[in-house]
Amino acid sequence: MTRVLYAGLDVSLEMTSICVVDAQGGMILEAKAVSDPVDIGDVLAGIDGTFERVGFEAGPLSQWLYNGLTSAGLPAVCIEARHAKAAMVAMNRNKNDRNDARSL
Repeated sequence: MTRVLYAGLDVSLEMTSICVVDAQGGMILEAKAVSDPVDIGDVLAGIDGTFERVGFEAGPLSQWLYNGLTSAGLPAVCIEARHAKAAMVAMNRNKNDRNDARSL
């Protein structure tokens, strides 16, 4: 049986924090990659399983990342910034790139 995976990306102009969990919420990977769809796709391709969603918050690189990730066969979703922020505040975590990737 193939492992179902979910990824959250906290994207900045230079680096992206990546958090991958399984369907039960178990941590699979926390990493950083250059904010480029090819580099992010390479990190995700190295994980055994099938991605159900790869989510990231809307921002200046959103369209480029979305097009690059979906072209690589990843089920990318862009989350509206206000909705993402509301969800992160509800989780009551310290605000940093790592926790933002986990929340997404």
